[in-house]
Formats: sequence, C-alpha cells, structure tokens
Amino acid sequence: MKVAGNGQAKILNSSELRLLFDKGLTNPRDRALFAICLFTGCRVSEALGLQTTDIKGGTLTFRKSTTKGKLKTRVVDIEPGLAEFLAAHNPKPGPMFPGKRGVTERLTRYGADKVLREAAKRVGLEGVSTHSFRRTALNQMSSAGIPLRHIQEISGHNDLGSLQRYLEVSPEQRRKAVSVIGF
Repeated sequence: MKVAGNGQAKILNSSELRLLFDKGLTNPRDRALFAICLFTGCRVSEALGLQTTDIKGGTLTFRKSTTKGKLKTRVVDIEPGLAEFLAAHNPKPGPMFPGKRGVTERLTRYGADKVLREAAKRVGLEGVSTHSFRRTALNQMSSAGIPLRHIQEISGHNDLGSLQRYLEVSPEQRRKAVSVIGF
C-alpha cells in the first residue's frame, strides 16, 4: 500500500470501489475518468490523453502518442459498466477531460491526483492513488483466470515480466493452487 507517496498503489476491493464511485467521486467527469482507468486497466495519463473521437463502435482507442513508451496503439472494448459512466459524462467534442478554461487544454495528472485524494479522504480510504485502478483491474483479470497474454494486450505492457510485477497472489489463490496437487 502507498504511504506518503511511497510503495505500490492499493488494490481496491469491490466495496471500496463502490464507496469511491458512489460517495467519493462527486461529478460525472471524475467518475468517467477513473472508470476508464478501472475498466481498461490504463494509466491515468493515458485516460487524460483521450479525445472524444477515441470512442467509436463500442471501443476506446489509446493512441500510441499518449501511451507510455509511445510504442503501440491499443483498442479496448467498452463494457456496459463503463458505458454508463461515459454516457453520464457526455463531454463536448475535443479532450475527454478538459482542463480549466483558459488555463490548460485538458485536466492534468496533478489535477486528477488531487481529485482522487479528496475523494478517498471523503470516504476514509488510505493508500489509494491514480494507479490503484490499473492495479485493481489487472489483479481482477488475473484472479478471474484470464490468460496473462490477454491481460498484457489490454494493459499495454511490453513484456510479461513487467505485467507480473503488478499482480499479487491472494491466500485463496495459494490454497487453490496447492489443492490441485496429488494423485
């Protein structure tokens, strides 16, 4: 868990996610931003780089110019849960998450971090950072048995080693793993 900016971002459970989205995040823009991070496993900077034109035909396109390393464009399907948050946000054409009028073209990483810190404080959660949604998404997919190669394609990791550093093994997963041993 992250403490004073150090350590890994907290992996959120279902009740913590519900609390953040229902009571912590107070407007459709903020809920849509962090829903994108959760439902696509993207980095907050990738979500902040989205244009309204990046949503087409039930998919979100993360252009290579906005991804870490700028190596490859990736397309992620929009699930119904995410679609609801996006519909509620309904931004004007241009940046998905515009900044303050006349100050910045789009919301900054610092601004997004501030929004999330205030939301977490409002509902009494500690250790939450903008990267919590990415770690949560990747761990949920792994726990559901999604093959690592598929998770890698969605998350945009260049290699499986980088992806595996995100994944934690729960006590329940360890018990299940050893329960299949025998003859």
